[in-house]
Amino acid sequence: MSDLLQRLRGRGWRLTAQRRVVAEVLDGDHVHLTADEVHARAAARLPEISRATVYNTLGELVSIGEVIEVSTDGRAKRYDPNAHRPHQHLVCSRCGTIRDVHPSGDPLAHLPSSERFGFTVSEVEVTYRGLCPNCATA
Repeated sequence: MSDLLQRLRGRGWRLTAQRRVVAEVLDGDHVHLTADEVHARAAARLPEISRATVYNTLGELVSIGEVIEVSTDGRAKRYDPNAHRPHQHLVCSRCGTIRDVHPSGDPLAHLPSSERFGFTVSEVEVTYRGLCPNCATA
C-alpha cells in the first residue's frame, strides 16, 4: 500500500474507488502531476471517473494537508504527495519538470533577523530553477 493511502487510512478518510485511484496515481517520489494528468491516469484505471471528481478529490487532499499544490511560473498547478517531509523544488525553466530536493541545513538560517522585519517566520519555500538534462542537451 502506498504511503499516501496509508496516511489517508490512518486519518479515517473514506476511500471510495474514485478517491483510492486518485491517491494511487499520486503515489511515488518526485510525483508532480497536473489535475488533467491525474485524471488521465485515473481514467485509465477507472474509466468512469469524472474530471470533477478528480478536481474535488485533489482539493480535499490539499485542504487536509496530505497533498501540496505547487504553482510555478504561471503553469498549471501540480500536486505533490510529499507533504510530510520538508523539501524544496527544482524546476526546469523550459519544460516545467519538477523534482523534490532536500538541501541540508536550515533555510531560515540564511535569512538574517534584520531581514525578517519583525515577522515570525513559520515556513520557507525555495524553488531552484535551471534546465533538466533533457532540455540542456536539446
